[in-house]
Amino acid sequence: MKQLFIASLLALAATPLLAAEPSAACAAKITRIEFEVGQAQAQGRQHQIAGLQKALRATQSNCTDASLAVERESDIQKATKKVAEREQKLAKAQAKGDAQKIARQQADLDEARSELVNAQKPLLP
Repeated sequence: MKQLFIASLLALAATPLLAAEPSAACAAKITRIEFEVGQAQAQGRQHQIAGLQKALRATQSNCTDASLAVERESDIQKATKKVAEREQKLAKAQAKGDAQKIARQQADLDEARSELVNAQKPLLP
């Protein structure tokens, strides 16, 4: 009984330490943001640096696997909606027969599809 009690106390004491360690997905996101901060600094984009550092602090303090999953699902939904909108615009351009407008709408659709593919990628490489 005494050993069970001690083991329980040790497990409870270790829980905050485990929670302080970011998950692999959160660590990957933090690394990506740090890379973007470095690129912004190299190019002297001060306004972007401030925003990225704010995002980095928020990610370091609040990132969880659950929050990343919710964010990813939201990104996928937005990208899917954007693809549908671009498909409608392309269909309208094709109905009018304007070759220049068709080409522009096709390029926009291709970009939206690329964004959707990126949103659907797994959180970890």
